[in-house]
Amino acid sequence: MSSTFFGLSIAKSGLYASQAALNTTAHNISNTETEGYSRQVTNQSASKAIRVNRTYGMAGSGVDVTGVERMRNSYYDSKYLKNNTVYGEYSSKSYYMAEIENYFNEIESEGFTTTFDAMYDSLQELQKDPSSETVRTQVMNYAQSLCDYFTGLSDNLEKVQSECNFEIKTQVERINSLAQQIASVTKQINVLEVGGGTANDLRDQRDLLIDELSTYANVSTSENVVGDGVGITSYVVKINNQTLVDTYEYNTLQVVPREELVNQNDVTGLYDIQWSNGQKFDTTSKTLGGTLQALFQVRDGNSNEAFKGTGVDVAAGDTTVTVSATNINDIEKLNIPTQGVLTINNREYKYTGFQVKEDEDTGGFVYEFSLEEEIIVGSDEAKIIIGEDIDYKGIPYYMSQLNQFVRTYAKAFNDIHTAGEDLDGNAGLDFFNGQDAVSGKNFVFARSEEMEEAGVLFSSKTGDYAVEDEDLNYGSYYFLTVGNIQVTKDVYSDPRKLAAASSITDGVENTDNVQGLIDLKNDVTMFRQGKPSSFLQTMVAEVGIDSSKAAVLSANQENILNTVKNQRLSVSGVDTEEEAMNLVQYQNAYNLSAKSVSILNQIYDKLINYMGV
Repeated sequence: MSSTFFGLSIAKSGLYASQAALNTTAHNISNTETEGYSRQVTNQSASKAIRVNRTYGMAGSGVDVTGVERMRNSYYDSKYLKNNTVYGEYSSKSYYMAEIENYFNEIESEGFTTTFDAMYDSLQELQKDPSSETVRTQVMNYAQSLCDYFTGLSDNLEKVQSECNFEIKTQVERINSLAQQIASVTKQINVLEVGGGTANDLRDQRDLLIDELSTYANVSTSENVVGDGVGITSYVVKINNQTLVDTYEYNTLQVVPREELVNQNDVTGLYDIQWSNGQKFDTTSKTLGGTLQALFQVRDGNSNEAFKGTGVDVAAGDTTVTVSATNINDIEKLNIPTQGVLTINNREYKYTGFQVKEDEDTGGFVYEFSLEEEIIVGSDEAKIIIGEDIDYKGIPYYMSQLNQFVRTYAKAFNDIHTAGEDLDGNAGLDFFNGQDAVSGKNFVFARSEEMEEAGVLFSSKTGDYAVEDEDLNYGSYYFLTVGNIQVTKDVYSDPRKLAAASSITDGVENTDNVQGLIDLKNDVTMFRQGKPSSFLQTMVAEVGIDSSKAAVLSANQENILNTVKNQRLSVSGVDTEEEAMNLVQYQNAYNLSAKSVSILNQIYDKLINYMGV
């Protein structure tokens, strides 16, 4: 049988439940503008009924507050993380590709086109007055300005590569910080929840950290109850399918500067990423996603044009390896570093230099690399690669295209110039040249007698293939890059060395050699794109398309992300109008419960104070 004062207990439970709901609503309203906050609701259920010895059987005992729950939808959360990762990748690509596009736009505005035309205008003036040293000096200056344009473009692309590299370091540090914070918050959550209840605000804080982490790379999370209802859970966060956080423990990433270049034009000190325990972190994985993938693709992207070939009769213990059937058989397209790392059947070996001969059967290149250490495992046909294929047109790709242009054009220009004679009747020197990084001297684009006798087309001039104390700095167009092209110092310092005539014996007014140089401007056989200017214009169009594609994808993905975000907010977001209605609703419930107490008070007053009189 229920107590006489049972009704008062029921009314009290209603007061407490309404008070809890009002507090929760006030909490929601105060966090309307809090980033990452999830709307909370007070869950209520009827208290356990009690059995009474009456015909109606069971009597209700009021209301219980079973908990305060935050409103989240796991499907929308997962969908948001995936789309945020994609948006992080495209937005980062859009930013850097727009920067690259700005540099290349100078080709069509006041950069290459203006300087290139000015050089050829001066050549036409030289054709009118070939003996004028003033006009010859103008030709030299405009030619050097053209070289300066290319070296400036190279510097700008290197700047973008350095920016990507620095941002990689910054983001790795931020990922480590997020991992530490997630592990710390997880511990706080378990400490609070082990006694019952849910640490809603801490869980919001952790989810907000996961949201930010998903910007940098592909993230997945999993949470499982430990034990049987003790309020402790294990929480695992994986980044690109590798564990970053395991409940209270977390792993950290670190950046490691490369000891060797991967591409000839790379800036020094590019970072690779690895786990702090030394385990490799795969930055070329297509599932990496986020801004990290974008940064590595822009910084290292070679459009799948990494040097590849087959090692012939590679034997254990060898310190040299011969590579044939390569994908690069033109010196103008070769962009491997003079010293670097060969990957032979998935094992890395550092090479100190290389030389190239011609394959008599195919006419292609046969490379011989000198290794720093002996080969461990031999193979009849070893798969060999330098660097990795990266399916994106990044800085290395555009650098290689520019190298191809300056090498091809400089060789054609030099071939004509060296076939002529200067004002003093001497054979023309190479007009365009590169600068030796070690000696600072210009190259002589020819082979020494020793190289010709050995059948060597060219070498890296490093390691076992280094040449010491040679009178002439023999080199190849492999050493001429967009970053070091210049007018040969001897020619630039003495305008008389400009070879305007095929033979000075025909008179100083002979300008047939100059005409050959002028004809190069409209030579459509030099490049498959057509004239030299067409090659660079095609590059500009290519960069523009890539930049526009990145911008469109970024804008589209931003719209998709906003849609998913709105879907998530429809569940977890705080609606001020809805909360205002809840305030009125819970206030009325509280008032009614208070009214019940007041009425019961009157009843008990009659019962106690008046019935005994």
